[in-house]
Amino acid sequence: MTDHGDGPRWTQVSRVGPGGAASAYGSATVMCLCGPAMLGSALLGGADLMVMGIVFTVVFLPLGLAFWGVTTVERAHTRRLDAVGIPATAEITELTRWDDGDDVGVTVGLRVGGPGIPTFETNWRRSHHAALRVGLRLTAVVDPPSGSFRVEI
Repeated sequence: MTDHGDGPRWTQVSRVGPGGAASAYGSATVMCLCGPAMLGSALLGGADLMVMGIVFTVVFLPLGLAFWGVTTVERAHTRRLDAVGIPATAEITELTRWDDGDDVGVTVGLRVGGPGIPTFETNWRRSHHAALRVGLRLTAVVDPPSGSFRVEI
């Protein structure tokens, strides 16, 4: 948890289970390998594949590596919360619809607290879910030393 002058900064962690991790790592692997595979095929095919292979390598290799790294960090946060997280309650205090042209959802205002946890307020931007309403209490897990939390729905 970091302090930015206006109080501690809490970080929400999304649950990344074994299936989700396998899917994410598989996608990252495909992204990393598609360019080099095209370059290898260019040895048999021709110049068109060579140019595409170079472009795919330059674009997708770094993206694949970044996606792999983000997944690794999210898995580490998930494991830490599972191991040392303290059960808490997250009460919905506000719901605001958002639409940025590409995606639509709700910003959920939350008040999170529990035994041994300093109560804090935060926002959770997510897709709309019919069960969400002001006053609803959700299960949460909080790790005060790291400043991370997860809300279950």
